[in-house]
Amino acid sequence: QVQLAESGGGLVQAGGSLRLSCTANSRIFTGNPAGWYRHAPGKERDLVARINSDGNIEYVDSVQGRFTISTDNAKKTLYLQMTTLNPEDTAVYYCSVAGWRNGVPYDYWGQGTQVTVSS
Repeated sequence: QVQLAESGGGLVQAGGSLRLSCTANSRIFTGNPAGWYRHAPGKERDLVARINSDGNIEYVDSVQGRFTISTDNAKKTLYLQMTTLNPEDTAVYYCSVAGWRNGVPYDYWGQGTQVTVSS
């Protein structure tokens, strides 16, 4: 079974940077859609950035130009480089990848990593 482990969250001042990592126990990121989501207090879990199966990348407008999503298939890792952070970026960040489980499509999720941006 695919397992995802996130790391890299923490406390940072506004204007700072963090890099989140999501490491899998298999090469699940190769050719499969994957993305980063975040869940802020009082809000729903929202998409932040996504790599589609064709390699196209999408960002939510609020992070365009500040965040960069990427993969290292050899390292079985999905990254989210975050720069120019602001307090509105504070949330629990989750990685997710589309795969299969028991022959049916299934979305795998990490456990989440907290990002807190102080003003």
